[in-house]
Amino acid sequence: MQSSRIFIVGSGVVGAATGGGFREAGHEVTFIDINEARVNELKERGWDARTAIDLTDEPESLIFLTLPTPHEGHRYDLTAFSAGTASVGKALAGSASRHTVVVRSTVPPGTTEGLVKSTLEENSGMVANEGFGLASNPEFLRAVSAAEDFANPWMTIIASRDPQNVERLRAILAPFGGELRTFSNPAEAEFIKAAHNIYNATKISFWNEMWLVAQKLDLDLDPIAATVARSAEGSINPEYGIRGGAPYGGVCLPKDTCGFLGFAAGIDVDMPLLSAVVETNDRLAAIVSEEVDTATHAASHAQLRQAASGKETAAAVASGQQQHEPA
Repeated sequence: MQSSRIFIVGSGVVGAATGGGFREAGHEVTFIDINEARVNELKERGWDARTAIDLTDEPESLIFLTLPTPHEGHRYDLTAFSAGTASVGKALAGSASRHTVVVRSTVPPGTTEGLVKSTLEENSGMVANEGFGLASNPEFLRAVSAAEDFANPWMTIIASRDPQNVERLRAILAPFGGELRTFSNPAEAEFIKAAHNIYNATKISFWNEMWLVAQKLDLDLDPIAATVARSAEGSINPEYGIRGGAPYGGVCLPKDTCGFLGFAAGIDVDMPLLSAVVETNDRLAAIVSEEVDTATHAASHAQLRQAASGKETAAAVASGQQQHEPA
């Protein structure tokens, strides 16, 4: 594999794991962090670490944004992320080479082509995917095993409007192994990372809520949960339930979700997550029903117009309408 020039902007857990993995793979990596203590710590490891990015006389490179994006209440705090992105934009302005900026931090969908793009363009005087490349490559690293996770990924996501950016990232990331998926819209990659974390959090909260019920019944939840993890199709089939806009139906799921809510209430256990499941499904079912009715009426009116113009007989229209009547 050909060596690439790489900058890591933001050298915390994710940045160190990302840059360290690239170093191990033979790439030339420079770590950037405004925290001098952190820079000195990285230097003690023998790594090239600096407090500011300087692209003067640098060949074309990949610049990974691994800056912190904590939450403040119910919103992302992008203060540090924005400042770091602006510093990269200013560095781009002083370089004759074409660099590619890669958003690896977890950010809200639309950030790469919104905040990042506008900040880089404003500070560099260049246009994204012309003067510099722009892509998204969200990280899936666990804090306790970040370095190992980077070296042995189970999933890698790359997204960019410019296919050349995608292929450039594929060339340096594919050798690490694991499944690799590409997208043309960076917002899709950002959405994947957010949904990934939210799905994990929701699963944890689901079993915590079930634990509250089990406690009330004096049951050990661990063997119950371990068995359900092997029996429920939602656990063993990756394709189950992932199609949006399709509420659950039939007999069993509506019966047990609603019935268990009443059972839990009867033993004085509040289940807000299960309540939200039922409410969300009811809302989706109403939306789908309305869309079906709208489509049915539109089709019926179209048939009537065709019949009136002589393109279809009145008998055929009546037959078509009957197909939409409830059985």
